Amino acid sequence: MRFSRIFLNRLQNQPGAEDTVVVIDVLRSFTTAAVALAQGARAIYPVEGVAAAIALAGKVQHPVSVGAVVGGDPAPGFDFGNSPSQLMNANLAGKTVVMSTAAGVRGLQRFRQARQLYAASLVCARATAEAIRAAGSEEVCFVITGEWVDRDGDEDIACADYIESLLRGDQAAPEQFAQRVRDSDFGQRFAAGTWPNLPLADLELAAHPDLFGFAMQVRHEGEHLVIR
Repeated sequence: MRFSRIFLNRLQNQPGAEDTVVVIDVLRSFTTAAVALAQGARAIYPVEGVAAAIALAGKVQHPVSVGAVVGGDPAPGFDFGNSPSQLMNANLAGKTVVMSTAAGVRGLQRFRQARQLYAASLVCARATAEAIRAAGSEEVCFVITGEWVDRDGDEDIACADYIESLLRGDQAAPEQFAQRVRDSDFGQRFAAGTWPNLPLADLELAAHPDLFGFAMQVRHEGEHLVIR
């Protein structure tokens, strides 16, 4: 099995990825998505752009809109922000979640042509590794979405390192990767307690390795991407 990395927000030209692509957004898109599924959501539609997400929410049954704009503030007019701790208290049984975020969702849309596409975060890292192994993947590309000009993205790099170590058969201790999530530039903003829309409870959830036993494979349904 061969491994590579792509950093979504770097400006230089980057290669494509066709086999197995794992788009990682630990803080917070794909921690939020995992919580939504655990809370009973029947499907998650990752949609790029607030207007497009609102339009799709008007067409699906039992919609719940979840999302944020650049910086982490809730998307205007949405039912929930991109907050996994907020969704832990929500009854999403049978609901269809329409999600729009500035990083993770954009990454899925960019690599939608991949043979196998996964949304991943630390809370479902081991399950993601197991799904990749079971699929017989030969090449795995990790897409790091959290690196920006003011953020080191190490929360996502740590998750990629953990999944790769599992696929290589290493006996890595999950807590070392969880600590990197907490110590990352963005993680420290949650810990500081000075950003109203970046609650510490979100960080504590996002830094919980293997909380859920399912992977989030992304499939095509017509023109849309969907996670079930």
